[in-house]
Amino acid sequence: MASEDLQAFLDFAILLAREGGQLILEGSKARYASQGTVFWKAGNPADLVTETDKMIEEVVKKRLKERFPQHKFIGEETVSSGEDSALTDEPTWIVDPIDGTTNFVHGFQYVAISIALTINKEPVVGVVYNPFLDEIFTASKNSGAFLNLSTRLPLSHPHPPLPLPSSLSQCLVATEYGHCRTPHVIDRKVMSIHNMVARPGDNKWSESGKNAGLVHGVRSTGSAALNLCTAAKGQIDMYWEIGPWEWDVAAGVLILGESGGIVVDAYGPDEGPADILSRRFLAVRAGSPAPGDKTSRESQLRLVKEMWDVVEQVEVSRIEARL
Repeated sequence: MASEDLQAFLDFAILLAREGGQLILEGSKARYASQGTVFWKAGNPADLVTETDKMIEEVVKKRLKERFPQHKFIGEETVSSGEDSALTDEPTWIVDPIDGTTNFVHGFQYVAISIALTINKEPVVGVVYNPFLDEIFTASKNSGAFLNLSTRLPLSHPHPPLPLPSSLSQCLVATEYGHCRTPHVIDRKVMSIHNMVARPGDNKWSESGKNAGLVHGVRSTGSAALNLCTAAKGQIDMYWEIGPWEWDVAAGVLILGESGGIVVDAYGPDEGPADILSRRFLAVRAGSPAPGDKTSRESQLRLVKEMWDVVEQVEVSRIEARL
């Protein structure tokens, strides 16, 4: 597809994201005036949806259908209501009206609207907008990634990106506990986080004999989209999560990739790009090669392999109940 076509799609996505962001701010005011309603999806008190989520998605869907009537649409709330979510090769907009709904409900300002366009199942346009911090992240395929439309990512540009860590023990890592709280999921996630921070020899919780990572720290913002964008900035080194859906990550995966970062499967062994439908993601920021490595990708993949040796395997499917 011609770059001018992608730019037109991106420009429209930016307009939609800003409109959605304004609705998020208005919805937040209504929440604090006790005028908004919070619902639980499928009876799960950890998986929230609000009237604002639903309203924003309807507005975005309507605008897209008017502008691009032949394009398909996948949105978190429309899928939750039972609509078909099959991703095809056709141009498809993938939207999360509020990524970080729990944050939104509690007034924690890591909240974003995420809008992506996929063609041949691959993200080619991505926009993530946090209206509380007034930060908008944008990218189109082969055109780079930007913060607030003019600052190229990662933030070290035009200087060389900061060198990648020489080991996992030098990394700041982001992850999330997620909505699914069944023992087979949450226990292994907690064990993985324990393994990340444990000192070698102290990871006694790990029944599978995984290594200890001794990472600098673990952060959880409550938003997959913003975790990916924070990695695109270069402010975290890695992001590991099991359970996000395509509307959580499609835009952020492109933004990170266009910044020079990579996103692969959370467990390996394939070092190729992660499938946005897989629900298993391991991301590494951009950077110049670590000492001893010849290329940035060599450094990134070395960190990936170290993380694969630390995290436990958590089985998730696309058909299981979101409980």
